[in-house]
Amino acid sequence: MRVPVRVPLRGPRSPAWRAWIRWTAGFLAFPLAGLAGRAVAGPVDDPTSALLGGVVTGAVIGAGQALASFRRLSRPRWAAATAAGSGLGLLLGAALFGYRTDLGSLALMGAAEGVLLGVAQACALPHAARLRWLWAAAMPVLWAAGWTVTTLAGVGVDARFTVFGATGALTFSALSGVLLHRLLPAPVPGRNTGPHSLREVAA
Repeated sequence: MRVPVRVPLRGPRSPAWRAWIRWTAGFLAFPLAGLAGRAVAGPVDDPTSALLGGVVTGAVIGAGQALASFRRLSRPRWAAATAAGSGLGLLLGAALFGYRTDLGSLALMGAAEGVLLGVAQACALPHAARLRWLWAAAMPVLWAAGWTVTTLAGVGVDARFTVFGATGALTFSALSGVLLHRLLPAPVPGRNTGPHSLREVAA
């Protein structure tokens, strides 16, 4: 006979801490997105490759972030907003700074891309989100930080990738995860993952 009883499960101490770890782990979507964008559009060296590569890259990043959001973001809505913001943002940023790959140009390109990306994603936040304009304001800074960290880490940015590398993505995800927690309602632990979840055991 099997009956449901409460069984403490190992894990982080709070749903917020667990949600932040999961969101930060979503940085793994960035290198995959960069590979996908490059496979479809090639290096970012003209408006077409910037727009197309940005859309593909953003769609993968958005899907990965929604998956890592602890069910707090709508996957289709967030992926679509990220694809649109990334495509138009990369088109704008790359054109403004001449497709250059020095540290200053990449940071400024990232900031320009982050403006459009931030606005698009802020509109896609759940209705319950607080101060969503903070997300839009933070994206230019965090996107520029991602490119800065990647460049300083010695990654070959001369290849004109559609997004910064894993080191920049980890920095971006860790910082943006803190902000996301401040803006969204606290996550509700699932029945089978919380510290006092119901689990069927043999009686």
